[in-house]
Amino acid sequence: MPKSKGLIKRSKDHDALARPKDVAPIVIDEWDEAASAFGQLRLSGDQLRAFASIDGSDDEPWDVMLQTLALDEASALKLLAQRTGLDFVSEPKLQESSTRFYELIDPNRARTSQVACSHKDGSTYVIATSRPMQPSVFSMLEDELDAPIKLVLTPRAAVANLINRGYEQRGDLVTEIVEDIPLDESAIESAAGAIGRTTDLLAQARQTPVIRLVNMILFEALRRGASDVHVHPMEERLAIRLRIDGMLVDAFSPPQTLAPAISSRLKVMTELDIANRHSPQDGQTTVRIGSKKIDIRLSVIPTIFGERIVLRLLDQSQQELDLDAVGMDKDMQTQLMDCVDRPNGILLVTGPTGSGKTTTLYAALGRIDRDSRNVMTIEDPVEYHLDGISQMQVNVKRNVTFATGLRSLLRQDPDVILVGEVRDPETAQLAIQASLTGHLVLATLHTNDAPSAIPRLLDIGVEPYLVTSSLMGVLAQRLLRRKCATCHGVGTVAGEQCETCFGTGYKGRLAVHELMIMNDELRRLTADRADGVTLYEAAVASGFEPMKIDAMKKVAKGFTDETEVFRVLH
Repeated sequence: MPKSKGLIKRSKDHDALARPKDVAPIVIDEWDEAASAFGQLRLSGDQLRAFASIDGSDDEPWDVMLQTLALDEASALKLLAQRTGLDFVSEPKLQESSTRFYELIDPNRARTSQVACSHKDGSTYVIATSRPMQPSVFSMLEDELDAPIKLVLTPRAAVANLINRGYEQRGDLVTEIVEDIPLDESAIESAAGAIGRTTDLLAQARQTPVIRLVNMILFEALRRGASDVHVHPMEERLAIRLRIDGMLVDAFSPPQTLAPAISSRLKVMTELDIANRHSPQDGQTTVRIGSKKIDIRLSVIPTIFGERIVLRLLDQSQQELDLDAVGMDKDMQTQLMDCVDRPNGILLVTGPTGSGKTTTLYAALGRIDRDSRNVMTIEDPVEYHLDGISQMQVNVKRNVTFATGLRSLLRQDPDVILVGEVRDPETAQLAIQASLTGHLVLATLHTNDAPSAIPRLLDIGVEPYLVTSSLMGVLAQRLLRRKCATCHGVGTVAGEQCETCFGTGYKGRLAVHELMIMNDELRRLTADRADGVTLYEAAVASGFEPMKIDAMKKVAKGFTDETEVFRVLH
């Protein structure tokens, strides 16, 4: 049989779709017959005959085939799936059963060959690939896995994401963080100097020096107790800043040329599109350092000088969910828990973003008997995990908003409901109605002080009579920096910079509060739609103590100082 006939036979078996370069010339009719094996891909005999002479046809035949057919990748893979009977899966999902694949197969080879495992079907590994014309690779996979494989055709971006999740979201990437030394100028220069100038974003993101550089940044942020990391590209420099105890401080300035590499690495970690540099994106991931579990939430936006990135770090192992730990005095704790122990009504906690409202609510929930009371939450995002509580995460893309989520929670026979934020009329109405129908509702609201919460509810659209019937009280709070216990706020020890607070004089934060308990006079003023000033004066007349009084009590006890009080409350 001529070699051309062998080529046709292998084509129909979906073995090797490309002709080796040593195939003898054959007549046009035989090339047309061979091309017909491609079915709806509509490859002509002339195109097939010229295929072997095209650069790259041996190494990456499918990529060359796409160029020859002038088809987009997804369309070509769908047509090939129809011709071969293979499945086309646009977005394969990573399942736990795939773990063995990522333990046995070298990640560099998986990336080079564009193969990734989504799951196991019995003893068969389901392999997603964007390069179907590599039978030797598939044969080697079966040998190394010592099991059969089933191919599914998937676009390369989805395969790359699957590879990233499989190899890099198992906690392995942060093993290096434990071994890394705290970041200093020599370390950053060493890592920066080793980073190549490749234009391949995915290749750049997985370079060992880039991984090490990003890991060092994360480790330094965690070592210093930062809540956020800012990667801020400017016209002439790249600034990486840390938010420590509520204050932004410049940490270090790597070369500006490293901005794309840092951005790509962080996007890979949080499963974002590394090729998209023109649209805002949000992602998240979880990493482990020893016994610590760190949640990372990333926000990236395009700016005129590059991508600006902010990472929110939440070290759950360091969170103290206790009212004493957050700085609330005993008298106020008694008043607050009197509200929380009631069977129904609504309690609001107010303050700006980052003022510790959710922490205080969870500290209060920690004192509730969760064995006899069904406690449920709807949050964006879920920041804490407490035993005995059912928590729901807001997901707007799937139509899980505060309003829709709260409506669903009410069908779950709850006793206590925590609403992460009241931000729209529908959520406010549902929360108030839930409190009137036998549920205790704890919620946060953005206002400057406790009395202002009432006009805010009315402004959202809640009727005054509903507020007077349901609102038990409003707790407002802010966070102040604590004096460093090592240097007592001086910033130095024995003439040297204090290593505990890094010379700032402050380490950690505590909350200052004001609690307004509703009474008959406040209810009367609410019914009359009184303004915030009138409500404030009436609250003070009935014994309400503004937040500044609590702050000065903490100054007197040496917890903080007047400078910090003025900075936050002036």
